[in-house]
Parts: sequence; structure tokens; C-alpha cells
Amino acid sequence: MERVKKEKSILGQINYLSHRLVLMLVFPIIISLVLMLFYAWKYHSAIVRMETITSLKKVVAEDIPGSAWNVVSGQDTIQSSYVYPKIHQVKNTIETITERAGEENRLSLIVAGRTMETLENYVDHVRDNVENQVPVVKNEEILTEIRNVAALVDSMLNEYVAQEITSTARMSLSLGVVIMATAAAELLIVVAAWWFRNRSVKSTAQFVRQPIERLEEVAARLAEGTLDARLPDTDVTELRNLTLQVNTMADRLEEMMERSVQDARKLRKAELRTLQAQINPHFLYNTLDAIVWKAEAGEKDEVIQLTSALSDFFRISLSSGADWIPISQEKKHIEGYLKIQQTRYRDIMSYEIDVPDEIGHYYVLKLLLQPLVENALYHGIKIKRGGGSIKVTGRMEDGYLRFSVKDTGLGMTAEQLEDLNERMKKNQPAVSEGGGGFGLVNVNMRIRLYYNQQSGLEIESNAGGTEVSFRVPCRTREEIFEHESVSGG
Repeated sequence: MERVKKEKSILGQINYLSHRLVLMLVFPIIISLVLMLFYAWKYHSAIVRMETITSLKKVVAEDIPGSAWNVVSGQDTIQSSYVYPKIHQVKNTIETITERAGEENRLSLIVAGRTMETLENYVDHVRDNVENQVPVVKNEEILTEIRNVAALVDSMLNEYVAQEITSTARMSLSLGVVIMATAAAELLIVVAAWWFRNRSVKSTAQFVRQPIERLEEVAARLAEGTLDARLPDTDVTELRNLTLQVNTMADRLEEMMERSVQDARKLRKAELRTLQAQINPHFLYNTLDAIVWKAEAGEKDEVIQLTSALSDFFRISLSSGADWIPISQEKKHIEGYLKIQQTRYRDIMSYEIDVPDEIGHYYVLKLLLQPLVENALYHGIKIKRGGGSIKVTGRMEDGYLRFSVKDTGLGMTAEQLEDLNERMKKNQPAVSEGGGGFGLVNVNMRIRLYYNQQSGLEIESNAGGTEVSFRVPCRTREEIFEHESVSGG
């Protein structure tokens, strides 16, 4: 089973790259910040402990011995000297600091705490002696011990502060090492992020560039005329619809070119059939027979008119290979044709040509009216009992030229008219037109192809006759020449 490619998005690739880079750069910053905060907290805690211990030194070294001396000398009582609250304050503070201090610094505080208990015992002796009215000499001896013990506690507190300073110095060295290591790690991560960024940019660029290059290649091949060029499926989301549209456009171009080739072949066949119709041997034989018959009858003027009409008919039919002729020439062409045919069908056919000279200088595609007149004669009037008339009309309407050929012939049934319209849509000649000259279907096709318009012939028919009309743009000789130059015709 073929493995299905996972569709990717250009925006998704860019987001993936940016997220990876952000994580790579932010991670060391977060680590550094955490380490800095940790060491800052440790510094702060050590400083707070040292400040607290330092604040106890005066109480231990001066306040407590001073209060004891005031009690011994009788200046204060035990209660008014506040010696016990001071001792308890120092003991409680030392216990709190001991719990927060590091293992290496606790010993001095533990000893100091126990020594404070000894100091409290000496104060108890002083209190008892005062209450028992022991001589002052005895209390002075105890006072000396109190001062010595207080000095010992003070030295222990100094030792603790010195230990904290040493620990803080070591911590400072550790912090420096950590900072250096973090800086080195960040530098490595930045270098790795730069390498990853370059690699990802190249990968993303290739991811986008390859399908675009294929698109340019296929577009260039299509522009050169290679209409079978197609784009392979892409896994880039943003280019998927564009790839589909280009392939669809190529399919339609190929279909249009094939249709254009087919239309050109049909048009060429129609033009050949037009010339074949104009050089119809039966028409030529019959016309020459009529000329001979008129000559034998001594109708000199009729012979001249027929010969002139036949000459104009073939000269305009060929037109030196030109596709476009003035309306005056097209009018003269159908006049020559109708004159010749009226000689043969004088008793059953009459005609009228109503094309004003004012529009005679405009150009139309040649051989548009004569086939319609021929169709009206052979398929309308000739097969109707009693014959009929043909009227050719030309007018200018809102920048367009409108022509119609109307006969009073047999007309068509609704079914015949529907079948003819259907065949004109499909460019299929009717069976009845096989021996009847150029045909309506071919005229309709030539109008649509040469004038590049959707509408061709419009046909109305009933028992009273048939009217075939069409409308084409009004063009001068200069416009025709310009159009042919642009189209390469």
C-alpha cells in the first residue's frame, strides 16, 4: 500500500522553527535566573542571620552584665532590671538562628545556647543571694562569673559570624563558577541555535522553493506550447490549491486547443464546400445553356446580362483569396446569382434586394448571403406549388449590421425547425443539405467562428415562408486589417 505523504504548511514550518529557537534560547535564561534567585536568597538569609547575631552581642556583652550589677549594687530589683527577659530573648534568638544555619555553623550557636543557660543559673544565684540578704561580696564574685560567661557567649557569637562570613565567601566562589558555567552553556546554546536556525532556514527554503520551481517550469512549458505538462501533487498546503488550478487550467487549455484545431478543420471544410458550391457544375452548365439558348433566340441584351452576372458571381466568389469583402460586393454577388436563377425560374420566382448604399463600404465575411438565398430558392420556393418571392434586407442597428433573407416558400414544420437548430448548435449539416449547396449549418458556423460570437443564424419559419437573419459587428476596412494583423490571419 502506498504511503500517504503528510501535508505540511509553510506557516506551520515557520512556527515550528520559531518555537524551537525560542525554547533553545529561553531555557538557559530560565536556568540562570533560577540559580541567581537561589544564591541571592542564600546571601540574604546569611546576612539576616549575621545581622541578628550581631544585634545580640551588645545585649550579651553589656546589657545583661550591667543589669546584674545594678541588682547586686541594689540599684534595681530583679524585676525592674529585666535581666531575665533579656536572657530569654538571647536564648530564643539563638535557637531560631540555629535551626536556620547550616550544619557547619551550628556548633558555635549550640554551645552559645548552652552557655546562656549557665549564665541564667548565675543570675539565679544572684537573685537568691539578694533575697537571702547574703553579703555583697558573695554576689560580686558571682557577678565576675556572669561577666566571664557573657564574654564567652560573645566570643562564640563572633565565631559564628566569622564562620558565616567564610561560608558566604565560599558561596560567592561557587556562584562565580556557576555563572561562568552558565555563560559557557548559554554560548554553546546560542551557537547551537544559530546552527539550527541556518539548517532550518535552508530546509524550509528548499521545502518552499522546490514546488515553486516545479510550478515555474510547468508554467514555462505551457507558455511554450507544451500543453501536456502537469504539476505533481505537492504536500505544501498553501500551494495545493494553486497546483490544482494550474493543472485544471492546463487541461482546459489542451481541450480548447483541441477544440480550436477541430473548429479550424471544420471551418476549412466549410470554406471548401463553399467554393465547391459556387463552382457547382450543374449550376455552371445550366447557366451556360441559358446563355446559349438566349443567344440562339437573338436576345443579345439578355446574353450580355447573364454573362456579366456569371462573371461577377465567380469573380466575387473567388475574391483573389480574400475572406472579407465590402457589403457592396456581397450585394453585387447575390444580385448576379439571383439574375442567373431568375432566368431559369422566371415563372416561379421574384426577388427584391433592400441593402442601402450607405452601408456598402463596410466589410463582412464573404459568401454569407448567397448560401441563404440559395437555400430559400431550392428548399422553399422551388418545391412550393406556385413559387414565391425572396427578399434580401440589410440595415445598420446600434453599431451592428443586420441582414435577413425572407422567402414566401413552403416553410418548415416545428419538428424540422427544431432539428435544424439542434444541428446548427452541433455544427452538423442536415441530411437535406447534402446536395443543396453551402447550407445553413456552415454559414452559422462561419459567423460564430470568424466573428467570435455565441449567436449565429436566427430562423423563423411557418407555412407562410421562412426568414433567416443574423447580426454581426460593423467593421471598416481598417478595422478588418487591424484585426487580421493582431490575430495573425
